[in-house]
Formats: sequence, C-alpha cells, structure tokens
Amino acid sequence: MLATTARTYRNAYSGLSRSTWLLSLVMLINRSGTMVIPFMTLYLTSIGYSIGQAGIVFGLFGAGAFSGAYFGGRLTDKIGFYPVQLITLTGGGVLFMVLGQMHTYPLICLFTFLVSFVNEAFRPANSTAIAFYSKEENRTRSYALNRLAINIGWALGSGMGGLIADINYELLFWIDGVTNICAALIMWVFLKPVDYKPVKKLAGDTTVIHSAYKDKTYLWFILITMLFASCFFQIFTNLPVFFKKELHFSQPYIGFLMAINGIIIALVEMVLVYKLEGKRKNTVYIMFGVALTGLSFLMLNLPGMGAALAFAMIILITFGEIFSMPFMNTYWISRTQTSNRGQYAGLYTMAWSAAQCLGPLLGAQLAEHSGFAALWWLVGGLALFTSFAYWRLNKASVV
Repeated sequence: MLATTARTYRNAYSGLSRSTWLLSLVMLINRSGTMVIPFMTLYLTSIGYSIGQAGIVFGLFGAGAFSGAYFGGRLTDKIGFYPVQLITLTGGGVLFMVLGQMHTYPLICLFTFLVSFVNEAFRPANSTAIAFYSKEENRTRSYALNRLAINIGWALGSGMGGLIADINYELLFWIDGVTNICAALIMWVFLKPVDYKPVKKLAGDTTVIHSAYKDKTYLWFILITMLFASCFFQIFTNLPVFFKKELHFSQPYIGFLMAINGIIIALVEMVLVYKLEGKRKNTVYIMFGVALTGLSFLMLNLPGMGAALAFAMIILITFGEIFSMPFMNTYWISRTQTSNRGQYAGLYTMAWSAAQCLGPLLGAQLAEHSGFAALWWLVGGLALFTSFAYWRLNKASVV
C-alpha cells in the first residue's frame, strides 16, 4: 500500500522539464511572501477605514490587475515572456514596499492600483512560459505544478502572515516586496533567457490564425469564469472579515484556515490531476468543482457556524478549487495556437482580474448594507448557476 502510494506520487511528478520546475520554484518564493492580500481588508479596517472603503481599495486592485493583464499580454508578444517576468517581479517588489508606507486613503488607492497592475502583468508571460517549456502530454500537470507552488507559498505566507499581523501589519508589505525581488533574482541566475516570440505568418502561409476575441465559445467560457472567480475571491477578502467580525476568530486562526487551503492542494492536487487527466472532458471536472464551491459558501449560513464548521467549509471549497482550476487552464490552452496563445492567456487572466475588481467590491458593499448572510446566499447561488453554465458548455465542448 505504502509502495503503491509512493509510486503514484512519483509518477505524478515525473516527466516535467527542468525549466518548468524552475518556474515553479520562482513562483514558490514569490508566493511565500503573499501576506498582504489576505490581510489587506483587516489592515485597512484596523487603521480606521470602513469595510466599504476597503472594498473600494480591492476594487482598484482588481482594476489594476485587469489592465495589467492586458498590457502584460501585449508586452509578452513584443519582447517575450522572459524579460516581462523579470521586470514585473522586480517592479512589483519595490511597489509593495512603497505601498506599506502609504497611510492616506488616496495614496493607498493609487499604489494599490500600481502594485496590482505590475503584478498581474506577470501572469500572461508566466502562462506563456509554462506552455513553452511543457509538452502537450504533461501540460495540465505543468500548470498544476505551478499552482502547487502558488498554494504552498500561499500556505506559508498566510500562516506566517497571521502571526506577523499580530506584531506589525507594515512588516507584511516589506516581506512581500523582498520575496518578489528574490524570485526575480533566482529566475535571472538559474533560468536562462530564450528568444521566444509568437511566430509571425510568412508570405504564402495559408494557416488560419484564429482570434481569441472572435471565438464565441471561448468568450462564453471567459464570461462564466469571471462570474465564478468573483465568487471565489470572497475567500481572500470578505471571508476573513466575516471570520473576524462575526465569528470572532483570532488572526492566527484565520491565518491557519487560509493556510489549510494551500496545504491540502499541496498534498492532493498533482496526484488527483494525474489520475483524472484525459479520463473525462475538462468541463466535467470544472462543473463539479464549481458546484462544490457554491455549496461551501452556502455552508457559511448554517446555524451554529463556528470553528469546526469553518474548517469543514475550507476543506470543501479547497476540493472545489482542485477539481476546477487546473482543468480551466487545460481548457483554454487546448483552444490556442502558438501564434495566438498570448491573446487567450491575456483574456483568461483578464477574466480573473475583472473578478478581483467586481467580487470584493460588490461583496463588501452587500455585506456592509445587507449583512454577511445575504452575501453568502448570493455568492453560493451564483456559483451554482455558473456550474450549470459550465454544464451547458460541456455539452458543446470536445475537450
């Protein structure tokens, strides 16, 4: 039994390129410093701003991310994914440290926008790099490995962030900035640049290059993904405030709950993807995972919600994430050509960036004016609706 389990884990991680592993290491170092985002709302309310004002700040974070994803994709097409990653990691690190020194509301808003703009410009370049360094037969696992690095980093960052926030919130910004810059240095030293740019069509070439912006099925996928992500981002913004203000959890326990999400993903996701990949259409797994996410949000309105039920809710929503997100990456990459991959990557990133804007902003306003119960009913119901929408997409999809 133990030998079989060990062999399954070994097979799940085998066959991936050295460059894929290095990209994941860069992501791990970067995300280990992710302490600002899960505690940003708590930080703003601790220095005197309302949850509504904090929601506006997160709305600007989403707006910066949306525009950063668009320009990051365009810049990747012009100069390649390697320099874009270096520039955005370094620039994001500096801006995080500057943001921690801002205390007036207008400057907090401005630098939050700039931080998210630069950080999100990293994502289309990173997605393009993973596709470049991976083989078609292990591409889902390559993206899953990258997500694994993100979530281990998230677990470390969230766990330590709760403890550090008890000491001094400002330290969170310094640590996030330093880890960004360290990730850039590791990439610069160990991952050699490649001269990758999208292939341009030559005279006489009759290959049809499809535009992502004219792919109606993909645009529908982007729309429902944005709706789902608007629900999902409540985990990192309004859910910690609910835990603090309504359930009266301590900041270290909130950090522990956020860390559990990353720990489960680290232990389960790669093996589960290895076992499931190719067995059913990607949209089947997406539909199931999104339904689990909706049910987990509805759990928050159960009578007697406390520490144990909150822990169970985090476990359920984590499995929703595991079933849905790796296969979302596989779905969008399956529709691309080398020459239009930046467009598809940019649109996919923009969907999540728009959700970062809409989800926390609208969710915070609803929680402030109608209460958290109304927020969880709406978010849970919307996630179940998007699961149905993915089911409709599944009937029309071949991947």
